[in-house]
Amino acid sequence: MSDVYLHQSLSQQQTLAPQMRKSLEILQAGTLELTQLVQQALETNPVLEDITEVISLDEEGPDPEEADSLDYLNDTDDDWRDRSIMDGKSSPWTSEDEERRQRIYDSIVAPETLQQHLQNQLDLSMVDPEIREAAQAILGNLDDRGFLDLPARTLATRLDIRPKDMDAALTLVQSFDPAGVGASGIPESLLLQLERTTGKETIEYKIVRDHLEDLARKRHPQIARALGTTVERIAEAASRIGRLTPNPGGEFDPTGNPYILPDVVIERDDDGNWYARLTGEHLPNLRINDFYKDMIGKSGTDAKARQFLRDQIRDGRSLIHAISLRQETILAIAHKLIEHQPAFLAKGPRHLRPLTMNDIADELSLHATTISRAVAGKYVFTPHGLMEMRSFFATGYQTSDGTEVSNAGVREAIQQLVAAENPAKPLSDEFLMKALDKQGIKVARRTVAKYREQLNILPSHLRKTF
Repeated sequence: MSDVYLHQSLSQQQTLAPQMRKSLEILQAGTLELTQLVQQALETNPVLEDITEVISLDEEGPDPEEADSLDYLNDTDDDWRDRSIMDGKSSPWTSEDEERRQRIYDSIVAPETLQQHLQNQLDLSMVDPEIREAAQAILGNLDDRGFLDLPARTLATRLDIRPKDMDAALTLVQSFDPAGVGASGIPESLLLQLERTTGKETIEYKIVRDHLEDLARKRHPQIARALGTTVERIAEAASRIGRLTPNPGGEFDPTGNPYILPDVVIERDDDGNWYARLTGEHLPNLRINDFYKDMIGKSGTDAKARQFLRDQIRDGRSLIHAISLRQETILAIAHKLIEHQPAFLAKGPRHLRPLTMNDIADELSLHATTISRAVAGKYVFTPHGLMEMRSFFATGYQTSDGTEVSNAGVREAIQQLVAAENPAKPLSDEFLMKALDKQGIKVARRTVAKYREQLNILPSHLRKTF
């Protein structure tokens, strides 16, 4: 019989309080997702009410800038609570109140988003705080498909995270469900899916890893010769590969074609100066219902009911404050983008300058991770169309005359060159590299190929027309 030993160890783990977690969720939520969260809160928290219609009918109200401030919300909500408790008003329980309670019981919970699904898995992961922070940054930079559209090491540099912690965090995220999230694109996502189901030694894995372009062109005989197998076997493998999903996050998109609402609009005022404004008209205006504040001050209110109401009021206030902080943070970032990117606003994407999240974080006295969460999934309507807010943050190059140009500017230059080419003699990546060099932009040919692929531009031999 083997001996049994007892071993005792002491470890530390960082956890987030529920209110802090909710605040971060609201900060990171996109416009439509935030609308769902607010609607869900209205359906499940009886003390919250939407006063949008009431405010719209008022002849006078608080100054808009003052009403957006957290201090105003704090003071106003405190006034409501103090007034209701001191007045000690009593109201009978009406049929309308009963209907409200029944709606709470019958409320339908909003569908889980990809971010929420991944966040739940991260919350259950037993990892060091440094890796958890890095994983949180990765989740904040995933697109709707679940792809990380910038290198993890670049993200680590921007947020001052150790590369080894970022690598460990990326491995962690790529182990989450659904398979394929955290990849840099479709090829890596397919490999992650195959690695989890069939392993790395299968023909399917080798085809995706080494012969994906041949597979796309159905060059089965060439693949068969390279792998030393039959064309029939390659056709079977191709059929299995075709059942993989190129969009692992798609199952969490209830619409399949979501309508994007901008969080911020940047435009000129009458004097020609750029300014930013929030587009929060679609969000309900929340406040704590006076009726339930009155109940706390009633002498006949049950102790358990009083505690329940206190908890609900606390949660409601926390939600209102979190939304206010989200709006303030997004607007502050938008103001900084205007300061840093005036050339882009005036002339277009070609003139987007390199900018890091650390730059904005230092100026706003915030952590770079907060900036990362705040811009994730947020959109800005600019004079040049709708853009993701995080697309303003990019590394770049310095031209021969000392001017800085972002990666987006280089892509814009490539797109312009291809648009102006002769269809019968399309420009090769080598020629595009030399053309950029003449414009003072020195990039490698492989970089040109990477940006061309990101723009969904085919290689020159496939663009040729006769």
